[in-house]
Amino acid sequence: MVEIKNLHKQFGLLTAVDNISFQVKKGEVLGFLGPNGAGKSTTMKMITGFLTPTAGNVTVYGHDIVQKPLEVKQRIGYLPEGAPAYPDMTPASFLEFIAQIRGLRGEDKRSKIKETIKQVNLESVLYQSIDTLSKGFKRRVGLAQAILHDPEVLILDEPTDGLDPNQKHEVRSLIKQKAQEKVIILSTHILEEVHAVCTRAIIIAEGKILADGTPAELEAKSQFHNAVTITLHTPKDNVEKIRQSLLKLPGVQKLEALMENNSTLSYQIFPKAQHPIIGEISQHARKQQWKVEELHVEKGRLDEVFRSITTVG
Repeated sequence: MVEIKNLHKQFGLLTAVDNISFQVKKGEVLGFLGPNGAGKSTTMKMITGFLTPTAGNVTVYGHDIVQKPLEVKQRIGYLPEGAPAYPDMTPASFLEFIAQIRGLRGEDKRSKIKETIKQVNLESVLYQSIDTLSKGFKRRVGLAQAILHDPEVLILDEPTDGLDPNQKHEVRSLIKQKAQEKVIILSTHILEEVHAVCTRAIIIAEGKILADGTPAELEAKSQFHNAVTITLHTPKDNVEKIRQSLLKLPGVQKLEALMENNSTLSYQIFPKAQHPIIGEISQHARKQQWKVEELHVEKGRLDEVFRSITTVG
């Protein structure tokens, strides 16, 4: 388990991380979300021992990062922001170097290097200098060095930044595969990534935690949670009648027209207190014998929750 207690980081007059606390357990994939400058990378650097906290503490499997830094770093795989590596080395020589630094020797070293290269698909560029690689391949080299020693904890700062859609899918599949046996914390600005790999998400802004929950719990904070979209066909003279009949339903708060033309109506219907209204609307549509083309309910929109939480005013 990774435990963060009252973590604080000050750079002169700037408060980068402001007294945050949370835990991440084995089997969890925690997505760290926030606008630029929110404190995500600074927090990750403190968890890994790259930066010393101004106050508070981080423990990894019972070891304090300040008091027992080597014990902690042995258990952590870290992909820093930008995936830095020695540009004049090749992926093959770089991973050989990292393996030696991590204390791997003999057959164990060879097998782990071989397995890691296969996992992140580096075969085609193994002997090309890192400086000449694309951004996506540099990111894969960075990911390879993070997972090489099979650490108990993975700290990944923007792991899919610069990857094409196929590469993103591969990396996300790898994260999900490893999640069962590890603690994984990843920062991202790609909200779809939260749905793709995270079991939990923290939203941080100005160094403070503003929300913490599963993706579904965060979506439930959206004004679109349980909103229903209905599309139906009807003569033009029925438009107002249909609109008013929907607004009179007990669970309906408001209605927004998405389309009103000669024969097709489409409305987004918002519930009172975000309670489910799909059954009520479906039953009403059947009773009225409407020709319904589409009827679906929204779980909520994470991007809208993110904006509402992190935007002042």
